[in-house]
Amino acid sequence: MTRRTKALIRVTAPLRIATRASALALWQARYIAGRLQQLNPARPVELVEISTSGDRNQTDPLSQFGGVGVFTREVQRALLDGRADIAVHSLKDLPTDPVDGLTLAAVPERAPTHDALVLPASVSPGASTAAAVLIASLPPKARVGTGSLRRRAQLLHRRPDLALEEVRGNVDTRLRKLDEGQYDALVLAEAGLTRLGLAARITARMVPPLMYPAVGQGALGLESRTDDDATRAALAPLSDASTYTSILAERALLAALRAGCHAPLGVAVTSQAERLHLEAVVLSADGTQRIVADFEGEASRPVEAGRGLAEKLRLLGAEALIGRSGATA
Repeated sequence: MTRRTKALIRVTAPLRIATRASALALWQARYIAGRLQQLNPARPVELVEISTSGDRNQTDPLSQFGGVGVFTREVQRALLDGRADIAVHSLKDLPTDPVDGLTLAAVPERAPTHDALVLPASVSPGASTAAAVLIASLPPKARVGTGSLRRRAQLLHRRPDLALEEVRGNVDTRLRKLDEGQYDALVLAEAGLTRLGLAARITARMVPPLMYPAVGQGALGLESRTDDDATRAALAPLSDASTYTSILAERALLAALRAGCHAPLGVAVTSQAERLHLEAVVLSADGTQRIVADFEGEASRPVEAGRGLAEKLRLLGAEALIGRSGATA
């Protein structure tokens, strides 16, 4: 077989995308598959569905069975053992510790970053009612469904009486449980609802300072093998420079604090005129303690900006709060 024939086989062989099998993960993988086929219609793209430990265990809190990496480890393994060429992750689930042999090859343009308050379909507050007002108006000891320690801590900071309850499963399953009366409200990612065509279910967007989003929220991370130059080249056109810059800053903040991706830490990033502004919150798990800090750096040096904010938070006692929450990396 000639070198030219081998090269032709590599270019025309199907690109295999490893993905979780949840409805949202499949939407994300199909979206990336569609983008890749637009760029190269002659090259087929296949999905490789992976069952992760986070998907299989629908009852226990994530923190009780190794929350960091429960939605990504098995997907990454499919890359490493050659079953797939690309992994599509929700970046908020991807640990910051690098995996030998893998690289974050591209980060496409980000979807909305905020969380959303969702009330039962039978409840119809005014369309312009703010999320803070709606949360304040929930009944005493209202049952709010969320599996996120970050969301729990921020909600408890506002309403210590709320009964925060674990809710797992596909988005449709969570909404059904809400409408059946198992919860008084849910908190979900705006990006996930929008991607699944469920934006109409959003009662109110939750923006800082009420609710800071997770590191990487709304963004997708496309991984490939470090030595797979052809796949990295195929993914490069999908990457969005502005999103990648923000993601680098956010993940540098998380890594510097040695906080896991499920830590009670939220961050908001804005950029303007070559400057990058980061504002982050760290809370105790019960919401009684709350630290907020901000940092402005050069957009061309996002990692340094993230580390700069981490140092400010560290001096204010953030590491102790994260350590007590049990959400360290």
